[in-house]
Order: sequence, then structure tokens, then C-alpha cells
Amino acid sequence: MPIDKKSAAIGAAIAAAALTLAFGLFLVIGGGSSPGAGAGKPDRSAVAAGKPPAPGPVASAAAHSIELSPQEMQKFKVAPAAEHEFSVEREAVGSIDFNQELSVTVFAPFPGRIISLFAKAGDDVRKGAMLFTLDSPDLLEAESKLIAAAGTLNVTTRALARARQLFDVQGVSQKDLDQAAADQQAAEGAMKAARDALRIFGKSDGEMDRVVAERRVDSVLAVHSPISGRVTARNAAPGLYVQPGAAPAPFAVADVTTMWMIANVAETDFPLLRIGQPVDVEVKAYPGRTFHAKVVNIGAAVDATTHRVLVRSEVRDPHHELRPGMFATFQIRTGRAVRSPAVPFSGVVRESDGSMSVWVAADGRRLVRRTVKVGMQQDGLHQILEGLRPGEPVATDGALLLNNALTAASR
Repeated sequence: MPIDKKSAAIGAAIAAAALTLAFGLFLVIGGGSSPGAGAGKPDRSAVAAGKPPAPGPVASAAAHSIELSPQEMQKFKVAPAAEHEFSVEREAVGSIDFNQELSVTVFAPFPGRIISLFAKAGDDVRKGAMLFTLDSPDLLEAESKLIAAAGTLNVTTRALARARQLFDVQGVSQKDLDQAAADQQAAEGAMKAARDALRIFGKSDGEMDRVVAERRVDSVLAVHSPISGRVTARNAAPGLYVQPGAAPAPFAVADVTTMWMIANVAETDFPLLRIGQPVDVEVKAYPGRTFHAKVVNIGAAVDATTHRVLVRSEVRDPHHELRPGMFATFQIRTGRAVRSPAVPFSGVVRESDGSMSVWVAADGRRLVRRTVKVGMQQDGLHQILEGLRPGEPVATDGALLLNNALTAASR
């Protein structure tokens, strides 16, 4: 063999081996049998054999194909393009908050100094559970009035009984009997008012009867939780003097079985929203988890700066997993689901010009790159609006690798 032909053959063999090592597969562009494949490219197998290249078929610029051996085809998964139902949805971002309609601030009902605390922030409490006690001068005064009213009622009751006995034997006049009856009725009214005043402090009838029987006052007032829930804040300490309505409240309790998701929705999506619509909520703290909610309030005004509307959804959280301030995303269905061909994310490639493409299997060994129009992205799938029919065999993964290999082999 002449030296120049021998050198050319060795050089072509080395180039082919380097190409195989770089991409892990042997690529034959065009293959001489696929229209549009390798248009304008020389036949490399012919060059390696020292033969003049055969002219390739003419094809459009958008038609690109790649031919693989059976072993190389096994590295790629090819499956028929299946139809998938894509829901018409809108998405917004927001944050989690307590359900303010089920949250209460617990104030001291009367002025006093805190004695003891029985709960801390984060504790779950039942309705009626004791939160704190305080020394209340008002309670002391109310109990003293109850004891005095009970004594007065006892005296006037006995006086009325004696007046009736004397009236029967004409020992007193009718006027004296009427006065004794009036005094007894006034004492009964004072007694009832004293008991009602103590009832405001949370005292039961049994506790009031015990105060009257023992003639002993107790200034310790217990403050109870008005609802079952979680203590979300505690601003109390022993010795702190508190007054009704004075901020901050000693305790705050919230029912955390439901939470709020406050989302900022674009004003263009506002006409699509309705009260009661189901909502899917996802938080970054629980990737892959979906919390179910419903729209309970739509803002009455649009923010002039952001042109967004506040939408409040009520999220069910039976296991108390959500926390206020968590970043969340909001997906709401705004129309009927649409059935379309679908390709997994790994089977679709975004080209440099912004177009999207997939690889369609033309036969057992050849894959053809085809430009498609995509729509929604859901459940790990691209909705294919144009360029692919249901049932066509398509590479469902490795599309980017095929693109890179085609680019490198075409140089």
C-alpha cells in the first residue's frame, strides 16, 4: 500500500475510535437510507476505507436523525406517547398563617398580679384548662360582698318569720310586717347580685356556697383557656401585674386543626376564582406532599403596586404539621381537564432557539429529532400540543444525550 494511502487509512481509524470513546456509542448520521439525515456530510465509513464519499440525500434543515446499533438502542427507553389528563390550573405563592377565626388572646378578666403559670408556648391545651392564676383585689371584694349579703339575708329572713308570728297574735301592725317583708326581699336581691358578680369570676355555685358557709375569702383567680388548641404565645411571668385588654395578652391560643394559606394572585387570574374552590397547597418543608384546602376569602381590592389580590384558603392540618410563616405554593383548578399526548421531562429538549424537540423512533435503529409545541407541565410530563400523535414511539429519556451526540457527530 502506498505510504500516503496507508497514513490516510490509519488517521481515519484513529478518528473513528476517538469518536466512539467520547460518546459511548457509534453514530451513523443519515445512514444512506434515512431522508434528511446527514445532508451535505461525507460518508465517514467510506473515508475510513479509503474510498471516495458517496453523496448524501438532500433533506430540510429541521430533519435530523441518528442511527444506533441494537446494543446502543438498549441504552434508551422508547415507548409509545401516551395520553394524559392535564388540569387547567393557576399557581401563586404565599405563606401559612394561623386560622385567625379560631385564634383567641386570653386576657386577665380583672386587674391583678400573676401568681402561677400552668402552660407554655407550644403546649396543647383543652378547653377549660387552667393557664394562669392571679391575685385579684376585685375577687376579694366580690367574695366579701357575698358574705355580707348572705348575713343580711339570714337576719331579714328570721326577722320576717318573727313578724309573721307576732302579727298572728296582733303583736305587730301590718306596716311592721310589710317592712320586714320588704327588707327580706331587698336582702334576697343583694344576695343574687353578689352571686352573679362572683359568677363573672368563674366561680361555681358550689364554690360560692363554700365561701358563705366557711366565711372565708380567697383572692386567687384562675384563668382558663376558652378553646382547645395550642398555646401560640405566652407573655406572662409570675409577679407581673396585668389588666383587662392591656397588650400584650398573657396568653394566645389557636385551634391548629386548620390553618390559613395567604396567597398573592395575579389580577388577571382573579375572574377565575370562586369561594369554595378546591386548592392544592405545597410547602417546601414537605417536598412531594400536597395539603388540601379551599378558598374562603378573596380580597376586596387589588394592590396598586403589585397588581395582585390576596386570596385566603383554609388548609386542613389534622396532624399539626404546618407552621405560620412557611413558604407555600397554591394551585387551583380553573377549568376542565384536557387530554393530550404527554412526554416525560427527560424526553424533551429545549433547543438554542427556544424551540422544543423530541426523538421519535422511525424504525428499530433510527431516531428522528422532531420539533414539537409544548403546553402545561404536570406530574413530571410535558403536554404536547403539536408535532406528536398519541401512540407514536418516542424516546422517554436521554433526549439531551442524543442531541449532544448528534451535534458532536455532525462536526
